[in-house]
Amino acid sequence: MRPIYYIRLAALWLGICAVTACNNNDESRLLPTDDSSQFANLTDVVPDAILEIRYYGTYNFVGTRIDGYEQPTALMTKVAADSLRAVSDDVMVLGYRLKIYDAYRPQKGVDHFVRWATNVADTLMKQYFYPDLDKSVLFEQEYIYERSGHTRGSTVDLTLFDMKTEKELDMGGTFDWFGPESHPDFCGNPETGEYTGDNSKSPTGRSITEQQFANRMILRQAMMRHGFKPLDSEWWHFTLKDEPFPDTYFTFPVKQLN
Repeated sequence: MRPIYYIRLAALWLGICAVTACNNNDESRLLPTDDSSQFANLTDVVPDAILEIRYYGTYNFVGTRIDGYEQPTALMTKVAADSLRAVSDDVMVLGYRLKIYDAYRPQKGVDHFVRWATNVADTLMKQYFYPDLDKSVLFEQEYIYERSGHTRGSTVDLTLFDMKTEKELDMGGTFDWFGPESHPDFCGNPETGEYTGDNSKSPTGRSITEQQFANRMILRQAMMRHGFKPLDSEWWHFTLKDEPFPDTYFTFPVKQLN
């Protein structure tokens, strides 16, 4: 187990890498602001979206409501919300709706994650979200950062809801699962959409089926068609390529905008 001060140093370095792509740019170029004027209530723009804001409740990897989440709503920059509306219209034709777990995340929420991660004794939700990991490696393996793309307002965590079965589409794993099983290339090639069944990255031999991999690809391809880029470690996470505030992080709370 690493001493706490080593974990804090790791958090600082990894947090900087997360927002600068480790290009040695000065972190001071990132500007904090509480100006929400360029944001929209996501359901005003994407009325078909279903919200399950995990960080407003207690079913999340921390196990408590996260700081800065004052109402169970989702916010995004207006530009990103418009692009997500196009995704929604696209998947509706296929019989799906978008289900949103998280969108804009205030810096206060990110700070809450960092405090939780440094308290390695708090493993309340381990069995649900990181049963195969020791909590002390969450910074080292880049599951927790001091900065998040979500604070820039154009990133969203989501899945698909099947209107025929009235259930979430089976993606073979839960949102916020800490492990290689969440990677888009787990058991397949996301570039070609080919299922390989290769589960060698799983530390405990977990796997997903060909259909579960295909379901992940439906979401991925729809998001990419409308200008979102995926993350290589989370099948549910997408950021608008041409995000309007790449050098800004926001601090206002998550609540309905007037």
